Amino acid sequence: MRAIDTNVLVYSEIVSSSQHRAARLLLTELAEGSAPWAIPWPCVYEFLRVITHPRVFSPPVPMEVALHDLEQILASPSLILLAETDRHAEILTQVVRESGVTGNLVHDAHIAVLCIELVVRELLTGDRDFIRFPLNVVNPFV
Repeated sequence: MRAIDTNVLVYSEIVSSSQHRAARLLLTELAEGSAPWAIPWPCVYEFLRVITHPRVFSPPVPMEVALHDLEQILASPSLILLAETDRHAEILTQVVRESGVTGNLVHDAHIAVLCIELVVRELLTGDRDFIRFPLNVVNPFV
């Protein structure tokens, strides 16, 4: 199974982004395809936070537009939303210790742990910070 990180969602929403076309195409292929794909729940919240933040985008995406577009994504019948399991604390401890992350990178660790515990074979992201985790990280924008 493949999962997407927040930046794929953000780039697919922000038309002025240089990665918009690639992100939109990727998201459409995943959402309309029959193969299971995933979004970690923290990425959903981060997507809403980033695109509606007036210091990130001027103008920001109105929340009602963001929620509507998110509903369209979440309607994909092949989508699986990644959430914590009973193994989460154990895997979190191991991943954080082995990667040595602290501070803001703990958020990325949360996403990585969700992918690991739910057996995601590939994380699609433009964020190089994920290479420190035991995941197969693929940058769809290169």
